Amino acid sequence: MHIYDSSKKTKLKFESIKPNEATLYVCGPTVYDDAHLGHARSSLSFDMLFRTLKASGYSTTYIRNFTDVDDKIIAKMKDTGKTLLEITEFYTDRYLNEMDSLGVQRPTISPKATESIGAMTEMINTLIQKGFAYQISNNDVYFDTTKDKLYGTLSNMVSDDTISRIEAISEKKNPKDFALWKATTDTVSFDSTLGKGRPGWHIECSAMIEKYSSGGDKYSIDIHGGGADLLFPHHENEASQSRCFSGHELAKYWMHNGFVQVDGEKMSKSLGNSFFLRDALSCYDGEVLRFYLTSVHYRNDFNFNEIDLLSSKKRLDRIYRLKKRVMGAKIIQSNKKFCEQLLEAMQDDLNISIALSIIDSMIAKANEILDINPNDKSAKQEIASNIEYISSFLGFGHKEPFSYFQQGIDEDLKAKINELIEQRSEAKKAKDFIKADSIREELSKLDINIMDTPSGTLWEKLA
Repeated sequence: MHIYDSSKKTKLKFESIKPNEATLYVCGPTVYDDAHLGHARSSLSFDMLFRTLKASGYSTTYIRNFTDVDDKIIAKMKDTGKTLLEITEFYTDRYLNEMDSLGVQRPTISPKATESIGAMTEMINTLIQKGFAYQISNNDVYFDTTKDKLYGTLSNMVSDDTISRIEAISEKKNPKDFALWKATTDTVSFDSTLGKGRPGWHIECSAMIEKYSSGGDKYSIDIHGGGADLLFPHHENEASQSRCFSGHELAKYWMHNGFVQVDGEKMSKSLGNSFFLRDALSCYDGEVLRFYLTSVHYRNDFNFNEIDLLSSKKRLDRIYRLKKRVMGAKIIQSNKKFCEQLLEAMQDDLNISIALSIIDSMIAKANEILDINPNDKSAKQEIASNIEYISSFLGFGHKEPFSYFQQGIDEDLKAKINELIEQRSEAKKAKDFIKADSIREELSKLDINIMDTPSGTLWEKLA
């Protein structure tokens, strides 16, 4: 397996710290608002990595945190009059439900920042004792970046000008220094050996990685991931403080997914074009969004637009049309060569383009076989098994095909269709075949195709 290391800017062979085991940490959301498409893209990118690691035989521990104490959350508290817990629990639950809709598998561990204050203060105290951090007059604690000779080597993006625009505190020793602890006695503060206050953002991930992973002599975890916007300063600062705390590197590999743009512009609330995930889910099925958002390589920027989404859906439709042709076939052993090719594509730095082309070829060949002999039992079993492998590995094609093709139909029309199907069933029982055929014709005029099966009548909306 090979992955692209963002720090070294090259593709490297993945060799885990411990044989047959892998540890993955991904920076999760700050839970003060609804998830947007950028959150979805990141979660889907590393969900694919999680699935690929497991399919490659690695016993994988996947950690994705929730930042549930932050200045943005405190601002939300002031605006809404709600408590920290009310806000963070609401948006955490909504985030998880939306990720479930996208087929994102739950991580092994989902720690919250507020559950690890002790681990953070312990790390900060150690950094102070080792001379890597200092406390100013108001009891804020800062990391001294000049004490780490390797600071800046992760991102190669550090400059005094950049830092000075981010934060300017008169008692800071250097413009690059960043906050580890913010002394405060306001409504959101924690008692600690550092006094009352709350942690800076960067320290939480480092502390939770040390808390929840066993690591090794050279690295704490195998892979650290997140959006490309986190490479600097967040991941740079994480790497530095962890290096100084433990004496070794935080992660062996660093991976970052590209930005999401909406019709060509970088998605940003300041630009007023942020596309909330809940809005997309209100219009499109989660699996359709999953297929679309993962169809572009994770490292590339993604331009979200409806035309491309609908084109992507047609590609997903082909999986379901094939699945419909083999409905009822027994799941057996998938085609070994097909599975190996699909896995090899994803083991090449999650090369989804190659993976999807392999699936397209399988679909084309399968349809050719079924066109020649629609009743080929063994072929149907192998095709059904291949689709099952796609579903378990990549998260596509797990729905019942007729239900899949009912997407986009409002509840009133669904009720009417089901009522007509029921009337047709009653007419058939009464051997009133003229009425039954009349109802089928009425459904056809609504672009509804029906199929009688031993378990009942199934229907779909024709494209």
